[in-house]
Amino acid sequence: MSRILGIDPGSRLTGYGVVETTATGVRYIASGCIRVQATDFPTRLKQIFDGVTEVIALYQPRQMAIEQVFMHKNADSALKLGQARGAAICAGVNQDLAVFEYAARQVKQTLVGKGSAEKQQVQHMVKILLSIQGDMQIDASDALALSLCHCRYLEIARLYPQVAS
Repeated sequence: MSRILGIDPGSRLTGYGVVETTATGVRYIASGCIRVQATDFPTRLKQIFDGVTEVIALYQPRQMAIEQVFMHKNADSALKLGQARGAAICAGVNQDLAVFEYAARQVKQTLVGKGSAEKQQVQHMVKILLSIQGDMQIDASDALALSLCHCRYLEIARLYPQVAS
């Protein structure tokens, strides 16, 4: 069994999703969003770090999956997203989590079968795979999608160790 924390970083809203691999599949543990309230950016980064640290303490994952950096049309937004991502990664590494990075297209391809899938398609598949009923914040479903993508990687690594190395 392995407990995995997925993180969808954002400078105002950071999604998280926790799943656990079992002998029979993947089990949903928790998901939600870390809402950052500060107006100054350094304090927002601290709140992301503290929020991710709190989630780790609460759910005790051993691994973290996070989205790789991608370039927005707006360079300032991309830089802020990268810094938020860095705060989340530091929180994970600070708690001795192994951190794995996945491209957004890779996550979509793994879950939906199409690298250009819409967020709603990814969310729909997350809810089906984890038997989640009701509404879900899109940032939380994106974080769960990262967790599920990592589960798939672990499965491939277990079945085909020569491919994963």
